[in-house]
Amino acid sequence: MKESDIIASVGVIILLIAFLLNMFKKTSAQSRLYTGMNFVGAGTCCFASFLIDFYPFVVLEGIWGLFALYSFINVPRGTSE
Repeated sequence: MKESDIIASVGVIILLIAFLLNMFKKTSAQSRLYTGMNFVGAGTCCFASFLIDFYPFVVLEGIWGLFALYSFINVPRGTSE
């Protein structure tokens, strides 16, 4: 397994955990946990896509990460669920 595969796998796992936590109502889509996991997961996947020169996913994950960061910054303090 290449380094880029490992990095991408970590990013995807983070995104899937965030999705599952939201789906099973362990966290809300507006929480700092959810938006933070989306930012980190998307950023990791964006970097892995860059490493393999797959630019459509660099754009997709980069935009996803930016919107997640925007949401993370704008979540009211104390919102952790």
